[in-house]
Amino acid sequence: MIWFLYNTVFVLLGLAVLPGYLLRMVRRGGYRRGFLERLAHYRPAVREALAARPDRIWIHAVSVGEWAVARRLMEAFRQLDPDVAFVVSVTTSTARRLAEARLRDPDVLIYFPVDLPGVMNEVFDLVRPRALVLVDGEWWPNLLRTAARREVPVFLVNGRVSERSFRRFLRFRGLTRRLLPGLAAAHMQSAADRERLVALGARPEAVTVPGSGKYDVVDPGDPPAADFLPRLRRAGIDPDSHLVLVGGSTWPGEEAALGRLVRDFRDEVPALRLVVVPRHAERAREAVADLEALGLSVIRWRSLPETARPPGSEPPVLVVDTTGELPAFYRVADVVFVGKSLTRRGGQNLLEPVVFGKPVVVGPHMDNFRSVVEDLAREGGVVQVADESGLREALHALAIDPARRRDAGLAGQRVLRAQAGALARTAEAVHRQLAARAPR
Repeated sequence: MIWFLYNTVFVLLGLAVLPGYLLRMVRRGGYRRGFLERLAHYRPAVREALAARPDRIWIHAVSVGEWAVARRLMEAFRQLDPDVAFVVSVTTSTARRLAEARLRDPDVLIYFPVDLPGVMNEVFDLVRPRALVLVDGEWWPNLLRTAARREVPVFLVNGRVSERSFRRFLRFRGLTRRLLPGLAAAHMQSAADRERLVALGARPEAVTVPGSGKYDVVDPGDPPAADFLPRLRRAGIDPDSHLVLVGGSTWPGEEAALGRLVRDFRDEVPALRLVVVPRHAERAREAVADLEALGLSVIRWRSLPETARPPGSEPPVLVVDTTGELPAFYRVADVVFVGKSLTRRGGQNLLEPVVFGKPVVVGPHMDNFRSVVEDLAREGGVVQVADESGLREALHALAIDPARRRDAGLAGQRVLRAQAGALARTAEAVHRQLAARAPR
C-alpha cells in the first residue's frame, strides 16, 4: 500500500509542477535538450555505449556542486582501478554542460530518470550497474527499491541531512525505515549528519564520517583572461588602490542589502568598491534595477565603456552579467559575501573564495554547507551573521581592519588544507566493499 500511495502522489505532484517545468524549458533552452532521457529514452549511441559495458558504476550527481564531488570521486576510483567505467546521471542542465566538457570514453552521461517504477526498471535493464553511488542526499524510493530487488549495492557519499530535511523526512519514517537499511554504506560529512541518517533508519554500522568532500573539490581554476584587469579598471575598480567587496552568487534581495551598506559606508571608506555577481546571469537586469533604486551608479560587465571612468566621477557598482567568471573576481576581492545565505536558504560554496585566502561573510541560511561553516567558524575563517544588520557590522569590521582580513583569510586556508582527503578515503572504502562482493 505504501508504494501505491507514493507512486500515486508522485504522479499527481509531477502533473502539478509540469506546467512550470515546461515554462522553464522555454525560457532556458538547456532544459529541452535531452529531456526524453528523463523518461529512459536514449539516443542509439548512448544505448550502444551502455550495452557495451554492463559493469559500470552508476554515480548520480544532482547539480553543479554534486558533479564536482562526483568528478573527484571518479578520479580517486581510477587511482584504485584504472579500468573502471562510469555512467553519470545529473538533474540540471548546467551540471550536464559541465560534465559533458569533462567526461571521456568509456564513461556515459545521462539525465537522471523520473522516479517511477517502469522508468527505473528500463534504466536498470540498460545500465546493469555493479554499484550505485549517490552524492550528498538523493535517495529516491523507486531508485533504491529497484536497486535492492536487483541486488545492486547502493553507497551514499558525501552524505548530508540538514536539520530542515531531517524534519521533513521524519514525516515519512514509514518509507525511510524501509529504504535506508538497504544502503551498503553511507559516508557522511559530519557526526550530526550521521545521527540524523541513523534516526531515519540507516544501519549504524553502515554509516561512517570521513568528512566533507567539498574540501577536495575546490579548484582555483585557470588564471583570469589577459584583459581582465584592464577591463576591471575601465569599470572604475582598481584592486591595487581600492577595497573590493565581492558579492558572489547572490540571490534576490541580497544585491540591495549590499548596495545599502556600500552607500552608507562610502564616506567612511571612500576606497570601497562593490562587485555583484548574481547566481544566475539572467537576473542582472533585476540586480541593476535594485541597485539603481538606491541611488547608486551601476555598470554592467558586458557593456563596459571603451575608456576608463574619469577621476572624481561617482564610483559605480559593477554587476557581472556573464557566467563562469566568478573565480576571477574572488581572486581580486578584499572581502567576500557568499550569497543564497541572507535572503534565501541553502547557501553557495564558500570554499571558492577561501581557496584564495579571502575573508568570507555569510548569512544564516547555509544548510547545504553547515559542516563547512562550522569548521571554518571554529578557526575564524568565516563570519556568519543572522541578518542584514549583522552583515553590515561584519563587513564594516573587515573593511576598516586589514589585519582582520589577513587573519581570516589565512585561517580559512588552514582549514582547507587540514580537512582535505575525505573523497580519497571514501573511494577506498567503497572499493574495498565492491572487491569483497566480487565473485572469486
